[in-house]
Amino acid sequence: MSPLDVNWDLPAGTAYDWFVAAPLSILLIIVLGLALRWFINRAINRLVARAIKGTVPGVIANSKAGEFLADLRPGSNERRKQRAETMGSLLKSISTGVILSIVIVMVLAQLSVNIAPIIASAGIVGVALGFGAQNLVKDLLSGIFMILEDQYGVGDVVDLGEASGTVEAVGLRVTRLRDVNGTVWYVRNGEILRVGNQSQNWARTVLDITVDYEADLDRVQTVLEEEATAMYQDEQFHDVIIEQPEVWGVERFDKDGAVVRVVLKTAPLQQWLVARAMRQRVKARFDKEGIRIPTTFRTTIDEEPPA
Repeated sequence: MSPLDVNWDLPAGTAYDWFVAAPLSILLIIVLGLALRWFINRAINRLVARAIKGTVPGVIANSKAGEFLADLRPGSNERRKQRAETMGSLLKSISTGVILSIVIVMVLAQLSVNIAPIIASAGIVGVALGFGAQNLVKDLLSGIFMILEDQYGVGDVVDLGEASGTVEAVGLRVTRLRDVNGTVWYVRNGEILRVGNQSQNWARTVLDITVDYEADLDRVQTVLEEEATAMYQDEQFHDVIIEQPEVWGVERFDKDGAVVRVVLKTAPLQQWLVARAMRQRVKARFDKEGIRIPTTFRTTIDEEPPA
């Protein structure tokens, strides 16, 4: 039989499937995938836009107090914008990856490729990765929720348990912070069990002033209240101390004297500045009033040199 005698004609149904039905189905799948991706991205963009306009936790939205406290947070608007955009970008990447995977599998099915082994292999690979990268997944999930909940951000002073200091970078897997001695700490997000943030919304300066037992405690509290109020009314601390200071009274009795507590509510990260200034004012006023701050002296006896 010569090649000319071979019937090269394909069945009508097969030709139609290969040259018309399959391309149309693939095109429809791609168009639907792109449309779904566009719809999800638009929804994420709207969610991000709403998150950027967030308010301070625990404060009534659009209230005067809420606006005041929000303005006190260092770079709060920029932080909120960066956090929302980061989460939006992450959600877009995840949705795009999922949609792309589904589209590829469906296209292969239209090309008469047996996708059962692909799905089975994907399941096996997923299980293997799940067992082998448990810590990585844990770190990533913890990082996502930390960013989403705004537990802390760059510039905050935090206590993470084993390490504390100023946050320099917040990633999905690792948080980097620098302590007061200049040491840089890298903490895995999955290992963070608690976070103490000293920089959100407002802070408080708590000063325990020790005075001699012979001092008039009523006079001591009056002096502390006068100095704290004068500092509150000082123009230099107008935007630093945000509420009228309070003298809580005698906190405890120590071996050196009575301890009187005074507290001042401050803007975030300003509590240490206020504490130093308040101590200096109290020392000068106590010297003027004759109120004694007890001191402990150590007596050192030199040993007699050997003969």
